[in-house]
Amino acid sequence: MKRPSWLVIPAPTENDLDRIQSLLDKGRLHSVCESAHCPNIGECFANKTCTFMILGDVCTRNCAFCAVAHGHPAKVDPEEPGMVGQTARQLGLKHVVVTSVTRDDLSDGGAGQFAATIQAIRKQNPQATVEVLVPDFGGKESSLQQVIDAAPDVLNHNIETVPRIYSTVRPGAVFERSLHLLKTVALADAGQSIATKSGLMLGLGESLDEVVEVMRGLLEVGCRILTLGQYLRPSPQHHPVVEYVHPDVFELLAERGRELGFREVVAGPLVRSSYHAAESYANLQT
Repeated sequence: MKRPSWLVIPAPTENDLDRIQSLLDKGRLHSVCESAHCPNIGECFANKTCTFMILGDVCTRNCAFCAVAHGHPAKVDPEEPGMVGQTARQLGLKHVVVTSVTRDDLSDGGAGQFAATIQAIRKQNPQATVEVLVPDFGGKESSLQQVIDAAPDVLNHNIETVPRIYSTVRPGAVFERSLHLLKTVALADAGQSIATKSGLMLGLGESLDEVVEVMRGLLEVGCRILTLGQYLRPSPQHHPVVEYVHPDVFELLAERGRELGFREVVAGPLVRSSYHAAESYANLQT
């Protein structure tokens, strides 16, 4: 299908890309902005911000929607957490967002690297807030607890889509396991110091009723921040786009989400998990 006008955006400038990429290259770091073909890379790089992707750039899973390479990942770099903290300081970030590839090959799923990265960011950027977008760690609660103990300000785990099409869109993931992860964070963080967050892609063949039902499920497990964005097919080998959802529908879903009880909803065709993440977190404090 031809992309509608609301999904046509200016290409990023070479200067914006080079400025951020040079810093990432110096630290041997990756950004999900590039690896996942994020449509907002021009806007974010122009504003001197990015989402760090730790644990390499090769994923052990092969989700039907994702542009990140899959296969056999490299060894974990023990210097990576410190380099993330240093690069965040060089960029002057006040809200640092960190995600990762899924590392089913590691006994802790990479949780230790997340914890070390949170600590390194705080050490080098004591005034910054930290948001992590984590995989499901294969359902290992001990791994998740390592991240909870490191006390990020926001813990995000994307539900991605509705249960009916999970086996097609997210092979290797389990809808109930992802919900349980978010519930575990909410229960473990009785002091409410960690904001839980999740997101869905639209246009994969889901119905609006199914989306609202997932929203209800997220609220029941304590999720406070929700993102909704349009799925864009990275290549002909990926899951097809079933529908380009109109911006008005995103706005209606955002209103519905707020009515249901989400503290913050960011919705729109170009919205991604970390899009305007700093503003979303700031809104929680008001």
